[in-house]
Amino acid sequence: MRIKMKEKNEKTLESGLQTEEEFYIRPRIANKKMKSAQSLSQTVYLYGISGCGKTAFIRDFLGKRQYHYYSAEQLNEAELEFAPSEKQLIVVIDDLQQLRTDELRDILIKKIEMLARRQDVWLILSGRSRMPSWLLSVYYRRVFTVIEEEDFVLSETEMTNYLNLWGLTLTEEDFSRVAGLTKGIGIIIRLLAMELSSGRPFDTNYIERMRNDFWDYLDCHVYDQWDMEIQEFFMQVCIVEEFDQHLAEMITGRSDVERMIGIAEQLGNFMMFKEAVGGKRIYEIRLAMRHSMRRRLLRTYQKERRERLYYNAGLYYELEGDTPNALRMYEACHDTERIAGLLIANARKNPASGHYYELREYYLSLPEEKIRESMELMAGMSMLQSMLLNIEESERWYEELKQMEGTLSGSAKKAAKGQLVYLDIGLPHRGSSALVDILKNAGTLLMNRNISLPEFSVTSNLPSQMNGGKDFCEWSRRDKELAKSIGKIIEFTLGKYGKGLVNLALAESYLEKGEDSYEIANLTNKGMMQAQAGGKTTQCFVAAGILAWLHIINDHAEDAREILMNFWKKAEKEGSAKLLSNLEALQIRISLYQGKTAEAIEWMELAPEEELEFATMERFRYLTKVRVYLLMGRYEKAVNLLQRILYYADVMHRTYITMEARLLLAITQYRMGDGKWEENLQKALTQAESYHFVRLISREGAAVNRMLKETTWKCKNPSYLKAVLTETEKIALAYPGYLKQVTEEASFSENALKILKLQAEGLSTTEIAGELGLKVENVKYHNKQNFKKLGVNSKTAAVTEARKRKLI
Repeated sequence: MRIKMKEKNEKTLESGLQTEEEFYIRPRIANKKMKSAQSLSQTVYLYGISGCGKTAFIRDFLGKRQYHYYSAEQLNEAELEFAPSEKQLIVVIDDLQQLRTDELRDILIKKIEMLARRQDVWLILSGRSRMPSWLLSVYYRRVFTVIEEEDFVLSETEMTNYLNLWGLTLTEEDFSRVAGLTKGIGIIIRLLAMELSSGRPFDTNYIERMRNDFWDYLDCHVYDQWDMEIQEFFMQVCIVEEFDQHLAEMITGRSDVERMIGIAEQLGNFMMFKEAVGGKRIYEIRLAMRHSMRRRLLRTYQKERRERLYYNAGLYYELEGDTPNALRMYEACHDTERIAGLLIANARKNPASGHYYELREYYLSLPEEKIRESMELMAGMSMLQSMLLNIEESERWYEELKQMEGTLSGSAKKAAKGQLVYLDIGLPHRGSSALVDILKNAGTLLMNRNISLPEFSVTSNLPSQMNGGKDFCEWSRRDKELAKSIGKIIEFTLGKYGKGLVNLALAESYLEKGEDSYEIANLTNKGMMQAQAGGKTTQCFVAAGILAWLHIINDHAEDAREILMNFWKKAEKEGSAKLLSNLEALQIRISLYQGKTAEAIEWMELAPEEELEFATMERFRYLTKVRVYLLMGRYEKAVNLLQRILYYADVMHRTYITMEARLLLAITQYRMGDGKWEENLQKALTQAESYHFVRLISREGAAVNRMLKETTWKCKNPSYLKAVLTETEKIALAYPGYLKQVTEEASFSENALKILKLQAEGLSTTEIAGELGLKVENVKYHNKQNFKKLGVNSKTAAVTEARKRKLI
């Protein structure tokens, strides 16, 4: 980092003091609120984490005026008695979080209310926590001005001015790094300024040293002031990212966790909370405190005692079915037996309900001798390697399991045979060509009780049967025949996963072929009711998807959105969290039809990142992402992703995805002016015609309509081409803006542009939140999105770039 030093500025800004020890810049928002409260003689309550600058702000604001200052830590009953005065009395009560007893608190409440009522007293209260519960009754009766922690955060301009007082001038790049590191918090900026002014290099070692300096500050000035039991509580729960009351009880072994949380909330703004499903409160310790408490834990507890905390947390996660977090905790306490047990338990699940991909590093690091000890692990490795497109490895583990089955007898042989049949049906790379015979054989074995089968994943959490866990395009050619001949066998073999399957499979086949909407809806509703009567939520997702597509095709996109929103509530209530990401992707496809471009572009932050690794279970979201790339005009990105999707489809025999990806590739190439679009479009059309799949083509509407009129493709069945052209034209008219490349301005939401304009006027994050009626967190989210879209990493640079592009 290059730092230009100049003479320290002896002038002060906004009453800033002159000595180097007391360099100070008064935060504009806090200053504005304080002045307003002063003019009304209104009681002020300031709060924020230690080091955010509350006390320094009060001292600087009051300057040379006389005032009465009290720390709640030393307060006694006889104080806070003032005779009436002709001049205004200023009374400051600091450190409210340090009140020693409930008796003193009760006395203080009465005195605060009395002082707040007096015309000759301006009362200023300060603490580390949000409005404490014991003070709320006074707050409601005597309206306070509340100055929040966010109000003490320095803006970029204020940070620049403060660094200037220290004689520091930074380049824009270096300042962005400083702003990101300090987050505008007073004590961190001060520590940084002290370090930089000493001439030390701003490198990785410096950043680590500065973090440790801040943690030392928390240790000395905050934690050491607390009772030991609250220190212990924070040290123990800091091993997890977030916790609820039950998890905290498991980790700490305490029965009074609710009381400890109450004390923690009174001590300061160290914890954030959110409401989870069912109204359960989830707590999160702030990042700096979490890291510093973990350091304190390492220094304070012996290894065995620390590992017991991680073991307790792992046990909680295991009981909750949260396998990834349980494994992380057991790994931290080096409990290899629990890790192996969890991996075996996960291998008993299907890929849609288990965590194969998320836990792949654990599985792949297992010694092969350990894997061979468990037939579940052997089957799990075969499934995982197939998901990772390592076909030879998948088949190797299948063959080893088959050899093992030949050496077993009794119940062990029956279990191993069941695992082999499960793999015969479920291995993704094997396709569905031989599946009819396999399912018939499996049904016979089940009826004769020769095997028991693990649970299946028919849909892989996708809103589709035909293009779900496997590709069933070939079955669509004989949909009615197969429904009659093996429908009951399939439902029997798959158990709960088979309820409603036959009707939903027929409905989806009819949907793709462009058949009668009434019949499709009728079959879908039958299948949904069957699935609801003891079946699986994943089948209900298929039903919701089919009904949503019917509404979209018939120009009722808002009704489609409503169906999915209602299903979302059902899925959350039933704990089907693993399908929510695909449900959200389907909602984004509806947004693309409706022209809600900003919503689709913002979703890209949540979309899986294909550049890092290609996760086969994310295929539906990848195909949604391709469409958003088309919307954004990022054609090279679309081509690269489609090439990966086509490779996956080829290896896994995914006919439907091959057709869909070729069609999207043709659209991309057409927009790029690449003549190969015609070849890919014709391949997609020829393949789709062989199945009479009308809607695979027509649902792309305006994006493909013009291409269909320009292509020289010769169809075999004129009625098929007529159906495709008619319905594509209909969709194009209903949604003329579908996948139309957006202008740069359109890629920014209305709020995002408003935020940029207000930033250009010099407003802070908190002021913008107040102006637009948004939460501070929402403004920060939009800032992050704006930075990414503009290719910058600071507010100043964002405003400058937005002006260059004439966005504001």
